[in-house]
This record gives sequence, structure tokens and C-alpha cells, in this order.
Amino acid sequence: ARNKVGPVLNGVYGRTAGTVEGFNYSEAMKTAGEKRLMWDEESLNGYLDSPTTYLPKSKMAFAGIKVEKDRADLIAYLKTLK
Repeated sequence: ARNKVGPVLNGVYGRTAGTVEGFNYSEAMKTAGEKRLMWDEESLNGYLDSPTTYLPKSKMAFAGIKVEKDRADLIAYLKTLK
């Protein structure tokens, strides 16, 4: 895996936000990481529901996933990416 439009998602579950080397994060995401935002079920669920509400001024151009089961399934998948 490598950084492209977004950062590498391998190991995203349990990682501090904004910390993949070589990816150009927004200031909002860098600040979230500095404040120790960790990607766990709660934070991923909130971010995937509405990225711009969860983390205003981030660069994520994505409306979110409104169906809770779909978010849960995606989070379960992200946990498998090592």
C-alpha cells in the first residue's frame, strides 16, 4: 500500500490521526493527531458518519456513510488491515 489521494489505511485502526509519513495532511488532521486523536471504533464511527462535522476544516471530500451497519462493517474491515 502507498499514499495516494488519502494516506495508507494499513494499520489505521489504533493509529494516531495525521501520522502517516509522506502524506500531506490538513492542519486540522495534524492538530487532531497532536491532541492524540486515536483511530478506534468511536472516533472512526464519528468520522465516517460525517467527516466535516467530526473534524471541521479537514481536506476529506466525502459526505460520509449514514447507515450505521455500513460504518460498522467498514470499521471491522479496517481492523483487518495490518
